[in-house]
Formats: sequence, structure tokens, C-alpha cells
Amino acid sequence: MPGRRFFLDRYSELGHTLTGKEATRKSLRVNWLKAPEDIIERLRTLGVELRRIDFLKDGYYIEKTDFSLGASFEYLLGYYSLQEAASQFAVEVMDPKPGEAIMDMFAAPGIKTTQIADRMGNIGALVAVDINRKRLYALENSLERCGVENCVVYWSNALDLYLEGLQFDGLLLDVPCSGNYVTDKEWFSKRRIEDIEKNAERHRLFLESGLNFLRKGGELVYATCSLEPEENELNIQWLLDNHPVELEKIEGPGSPGLVEVFGETLSPEISKCRRFWPDETGTQGFFVARVRKK
Repeated sequence: MPGRRFFLDRYSELGHTLTGKEATRKSLRVNWLKAPEDIIERLRTLGVELRRIDFLKDGYYIEKTDFSLGASFEYLLGYYSLQEAASQFAVEVMDPKPGEAIMDMFAAPGIKTTQIADRMGNIGALVAVDINRKRLYALENSLERCGVENCVVYWSNALDLYLEGLQFDGLLLDVPCSGNYVTDKEWFSKRRIEDIEKNAERHRLFLESGLNFLRKGGELVYATCSLEPEENELNIQWLLDNHPVELEKIEGPGSPGLVEVFGETLSPEISKCRRFWPDETGTQGFFVARVRKK
């Protein structure tokens, strides 16, 4: 197994020195489909100290709480969801609007799906897809808890999904990826480069499938919680080389997408993507690209 040193050396070669001990802060997202206007003050009266996350519309870092925020009355009523900051950023980039047709291709357990519905104001069509039936129960529970009314759930492999004649304005492709050490203490000891390369190959199939569901001019947001360029910049380079797409520039925290990867020079367009290095953003590792179909 490659181990900690192997991966940290890779990150150093990519221009970023990490210790492997970086951590993410706990955070939540207010769900305005159900939350009262005074939800933040209401939580403060319960002893919960929150701090606004400056790059998110509805996200807050949890500075202090004396009880489990996943078991509170307010949580069960759907007033907020516990959601990591970088994870929230993918939907911020997508920016879904009321009246649009949106697909969440790997939806379970539904946290981002409810975020999309919130931004849509429950107006428009939202399709949530996942292959894991057991995880769909969590997705359905999330939708119900958060008051989502404009969503249809499909149990399907993303590569086999058939929706005759339907095309979408936007599609979230938050793919199952290799993950990163910030959210998994055992990550270094169990991850192999072969796993990463295999995941990257699968992601290309998902990208092609997602593009087929987009209308011309529609946007696909590709997101991973991986730091590995095989799953991130190199896949976006492949997409640019093989499909009629263009990248939209993403503003926000973190760093531009890499254009030099292990001696390979990539398209300068990839700098429009956004990469979250854990020591730089205080979040998990994350990568986001915003792709427009020509």
C-alpha cells in the first residue's frame, strides 16, 4: 500500500504541502423551505454559537453546542441540515433557480438534493437518482423532513437511467469518489493509486451520461471530495478534449484548478475550476467544475 508519505509527496509535487492532520469544521445549512426567520437567534437562545460562512449563502460554522444538533427539535422539523462547508459549495456553484428542471444524479442521502430544492423554492422539476435502494430511504426521509415537494426519486444506475424526451437545465454530478483523509482517518492506509485510476475511469462514463441529459446551453456541475488530479483536473481535460463543452469560471475560496499535473500541461481553461486544499480552506478536500454544454 502506498501510505501517508506517498500521497503527501504527491500533494507536495502538485504545489501544496500538507501534514495529513488537517481537519474540517462542523457546519450546518439553514433550510428556508421550513425554517422560521428567527432560526439563528432561536438556536442561540439554546446555547448554540454559530458563525456565518462567508462563501456560502445559508451556511454556518458550529462554534459551540452543548447537545447533538442532529437530534434537536429544530433539526427534526427540517429547519436546518448538518452539511460540511465544501459540500454546500457545489450547489452554490450550480445556482439552481425556481422553474428550472434539475437532476441530482447521485442523490442519496439527499442533503444536497434538499439544498437544491431550497434554492428552487420548491418551484420547478427536480429529479433525484441513486442506485442504492437502502440509501434511498435516507434520501426520502431527508426530502420529507425538509419539506421538499417538487422532487421525483428514481432508483437506477446512472448509466442505465432512461427518461425519454427529458432534458435538464442543470445537473449535479457529485460522483462517488476516492474521498480524502480529512473525513476518513483510515484513508491513507486503505487507498491505492489503482483505486483512484479506476474511479476516474468510471467518472468519465458518468460525465458522458450526464451530458446526454442536458439541454444545449445547460450546465453540469462536477464535484468530488477527492484531492487526486486523476479524478479532477485530468477528467475535465478529457471532457474538453472529447465533448462539445466549455468551462464557466468559478469564484470563491480555495485555489484555481491545476494546469500542471505531474509534468503534464493541461488547458489553461481548467484554472476556471475550483480546488479546496484542506489547510487553505479549513474544509475537506474538494473539487468543483462548472461545465456548459455547447
